[in-house]
Amino acid sequence: MRTQMKKWYLFTVFAGFAGLTAIVAPVSGEADQENTMENVLVTVAQSGGLSWTDKHANYVKPSKAELKKILSKLQYDVTQKDSTERPFKNEYWDNKKEGIYVDIVSGEPLFSSKDKFKSGTGWPSFTRPIVTDALVEKADFSIFGIRTELRSTLADSHVGHLFEDGPAPSGLRYCINSASLKFIPKEMLAAKGYGEFESIFGK
Repeated sequence: MRTQMKKWYLFTVFAGFAGLTAIVAPVSGEADQENTMENVLVTVAQSGGLSWTDKHANYVKPSKAELKKILSKLQYDVTQKDSTERPFKNEYWDNKKEGIYVDIVSGEPLFSSKDKFKSGTGWPSFTRPIVTDALVEKADFSIFGIRTELRSTLADSHVGHLFEDGPAPSGLRYCINSASLKFIPKEMLAAKGYGEFESIFGK
């Protein structure tokens, strides 16, 4: 996919290179909507007892008005307006617990703690997604130069960017906003409807 992206960049760079600036969302003054999001994630994850692959085709993304009620302002700005949260002042940048990270909007599994590493950037960083088709890569011209934006496949949430300065063997760094994620501890995977991922942690 990255080879195709690079070809596409060459075709569009002159048309798309604009002097836009990245938006940095505030981190203070947000309402705690943990309980609401918990209900949404459990409902999506456990509907019909299906695997995540089976549930993808049945998902309907909430409207903007509904998302504003479900998400905090920061979560909405990051996932729906492509904003970027502050480094070192976000929920998961230094989280060392074992589990998986899912899309805050849809509950779609995106990353595993097994692939998380300390990048020193102040944002959660991973070497790869939990499944190969969990993310969509898009060209991002919002700042000087071209970056690879990462969006969730199911809900089209903006989650972060992909860089080629990660550790071996992939050399990739998935730089992700905590506000786009929900962490599911490994001991809660089955209860939250993510039992199929327990094998990652030796269960």
